[in-house]
Amino acid sequence: MKVVIQRAKNAHVKVAGEIVGQIDNGFMVLVGVTHDDEEKDARFLADKVAHLRVFEDSEGKMNHSLLDVEGSVLSVSQFTLYGDCQKGRRPNFMQAARPEKAVELYESFNNHLRELGINVQTGQFGEMMDVSFTNVGPVTLIIESKK
Repeated sequence: MKVVIQRAKNAHVKVAGEIVGQIDNGFMVLVGVTHDDEEKDARFLADKVAHLRVFEDSEGKMNHSLLDVEGSVLSVSQFTLYGDCQKGRRPNFMQAARPEKAVELYESFNNHLRELGINVQTGQFGEMMDVSFTNVGPVTLIIESKK
């Protein structure tokens, strides 16, 4: 699994013009799933996202986690994270997991975050979505469960 984490002071996702998920402070997280991912990958990434120290303390140093600042997560499924652009001009998505597997692990990732006490808002799996957010810092990180 792979996630792109962006520290956000606000974020929302719309489907068919309607807001389906919205947060004020925390992470905008894009979540990608590949073929050999398992439950342990979802758990690993949820734990990493919850405890990653990228929020400033009183001295302006990145010492606080999402849990420390009582932040939220806007989680959006993103199969294009496994797009291969090395050949030609059209991405190859052969490394992205089939939807049946991807939705299961995406939901597992979100549920693990909730178990840790984090408010998780989501987009709608498999739908065309409009995502808007304000990246703070900017802070953007990519984390993979296999590395």
